[in-house]
Amino acid sequence: MMFARLSRLSRLSRLPGGPARHAFQASALVAVLALAACASPSSRFYTLGGASVGASGSTPAGASSVRTAAAPAWLIEVAPIDVPPQVAKTQLVVQTGPTQVKVLEEERWASLPGDELRRALSTSLTQQLNTIDVYGTAYSDTMPVYRVSVNVQRFESWPGSHALIDAVWSVRAVRSTAVMTCRSVVSEQVGSGYDSLVDGHRRALQRVSEQVAGALRAMAASSASSGAAAAGASASQAKGAARVNVPACPSDGAAVAAG
Repeated sequence: MMFARLSRLSRLSRLPGGPARHAFQASALVAVLALAACASPSSRFYTLGGASVGASGSTPAGASSVRTAAAPAWLIEVAPIDVPPQVAKTQLVVQTGPTQVKVLEEERWASLPGDELRRALSTSLTQQLNTIDVYGTAYSDTMPVYRVSVNVQRFESWPGSHALIDAVWSVRAVRSTAVMTCRSVVSEQVGSGYDSLVDGHRRALQRVSEQVAGALRAMAASSASSGAAAAGASASQAKGAARVNVPACPSDGAAVAAG
């Protein structure tokens, strides 16, 4: 319809006439541009990232600071996160029924959901554990590093009901065969509106990150105790003493495997 109006306006511009014709052309052009603006509603963008949390637990609004943290005892690597293909797009995908979804063109993630999840998880873990995410960054061979891998099997958005994250995740000690594999299924109740839905996913991811943080602490403690045992063992016993005992999954996360 818009193209038909523009074509008609082009034909009118070739007709003879005076000021009245020019006035008509100007008003017609304004009307067409107004219609075009109305036909393209602006998109709203959402992110799972929140405000940075300092050592005191909060960051005052408008405050800025520069802080150099002490060298951590160990590091983490948060690998890229896999999400189901049907939600791996910038548009919000909401459930309208058990087997139906709706893609919202005007409601969008600031980046792909996998990137949003990885960035938010990395931020949460580094703040909880006072460590550094060195994924994609060089680090010392002598520094203990734990790799976090996450496969999100369900990422469901039910407007006015709940936000659900079902994820299988693992913590692996780099340069070791020790790995803990667990599963977290978290559902958070949400209110009406897409802001509430996104906030539900943010809370669900925070609960998952707390479970992963607990696993990282347990793995680091187990590695430290195994290292101390190996240091005090004889040469014949060192190989067995160096083996890391993999802790159980956190109590609020369902264990899939550990070994």
